[in-house]
Amino acid sequence: MILAVIPARGGSKGIPGKNIKDLYGQPLISYTIQAALDCKKIDRVVVSTDSEEIAGVAKKYGADVPFLRPAALAMDTSKTIDAVIDVLERLQETYEYVVLLQPTSPLRTAEDIEKAIDKAIASGKDVASISLVKEHPVLMREIGADGVLVPLLSGGSTIRRQDMKEIYRVNGAVYVNRVAGLTKDTSFNDNPVGYVMPVERSIDIDEESDFLLAEHFMPIPTIEL
Repeated sequence: MILAVIPARGGSKGIPGKNIKDLYGQPLISYTIQAALDCKKIDRVVVSTDSEEIAGVAKKYGADVPFLRPAALAMDTSKTIDAVIDVLERLQETYEYVVLLQPTSPLRTAEDIEKAIDKAIASGKDVASISLVKEHPVLMREIGADGVLVPLLSGGSTIRRQDMKEIYRVNGAVYVNRVAGLTKDTSFNDNPVGYVMPVERSIDIDEESDFLLAEHFMPIPTIEL
């Protein structure tokens, strides 16, 4: 069995109420809930939150919120892995895989989730979604003490753009982990296999401007006449 956990802490400092802030007419978290519910490989979708308001919104859109997250696991310094383990322990149900879906990735689809799960099962390894980085590290510079630009990578200035290897970043949209291997010391970025997502579906809502960017790439609803 496969469990999806959507962590949604109420105390967002950067954008207050971020997880339920309106995006194209719906609360941000609703897009992640819907993608998880549409993924046929997932057996249960649980939202982990310390907020009664977020819990109410999550239930409205079809997710389970069987309990609230303890305040000790909902602080600025709290780790996501602790919230995931809390859900697994309190559910007292048997799952082979847990899929972590952060609500700040509204453009990730049910197909993305399904393909990441398939890759985890086929490889026998944990999986993290990734996307291509446009700004290659070879082209990046630091500002030195004297104001002179210093290459981030040594020798980078001698590499032709067409010879640069493709570089990817973990985009935070989908993580698939075997439950048996999870501990409080687990990092979801520890040696996973990558599932590649297109850049336009890899937007991570972190600033107000990201909402505008996400709306730009939001699929236009099909109207049946």
